[in-house]
Amino acid sequence: MPAYTVREWDKLAYGAGAEQIPDSHANRLAAVAARSALAGRGGNGVLEHGRHALRARGVVGILAAGDVSLEILPKIDVAPDETLDHQNAAIRKRLVHMLAVALDLKIDLGVITDLAWHRETLLEILIRIFCNKLTEALRKGMPRRYVTRDEDLSVLRGQLDITRQFTRHAVDPSRLACRFDLLSEDTPLNRIMKAAVVRLARLSRRTTNQQRLRELAFVYADVTEEPVSALRWDQVVIPYQSVLAGALRHGPALLAGSLSDDHGRRRRGHRHAVRDERAV
Repeated sequence: MPAYTVREWDKLAYGAGAEQIPDSHANRLAAVAARSALAGRGGNGVLEHGRHALRARGVVGILAAGDVSLEILPKIDVAPDETLDHQNAAIRKRLVHMLAVALDLKIDLGVITDLAWHRETLLEILIRIFCNKLTEALRKGMPRRYVTRDEDLSVLRGQLDITRQFTRHAVDPSRLACRFDLLSEDTPLNRIMKAAVVRLARLSRRTTNQQRLRELAFVYADVTEEPVSALRWDQVVIPYQSVLAGALRHGPALLAGSLSDDHGRRRRGHRHAVRDERAV
């Protein structure tokens, strides 16, 4: 997956030159940026599509157009004598720290190697952090809770639903309309986390992240997969001190844009967005 990096208000030249990106990549990225809710009426709020270059505006985040992505980093003062790769790595690290403070996330940046800050995009780094948080939480066991079930059984379980018994099984007394509580992993919280894992698996291009996401998807195999619009955020109850609380706060804050079409938040003078043309 070709991945490009530019800082806000800087230009990324396109064409046939050695230091330029292909015209087709530039056109696809510009088209995705123009459809963003942050693009404004003129469609140039994220990227300006000039004759010879794309110019990033004041939006920080990731644009993904099929197999092409563009990472837009904020303009943060870094050591001017360092190489461009070292400067971008320092910016990514500062930006993740700012997001952690703004979103009240406990992130141990020390577990991410210096090589990762240099080689991986901001999106892949955040996906890695999310996987680490969720894996840590699941080591303590997947959260479960009692859910009410209505089933027609041959033996009584729980309580008999009198109304349903005499309307549905009036002529078949061999079936009993039962209502009972079942301790289940198929909870609103787990459905939200599965939606995040499934969506990130489509976005990530790093082998290590894809492997971690496949492992997490296997853990959530028995949890119902729901469209984002059907997820019941209002039914989630979780202690703030819980390890999973960190993953839950990290996931929606990071993935709100990728789980819907696009999303932006003002954080310390910047807008952060994740945009993907395949989002549904």
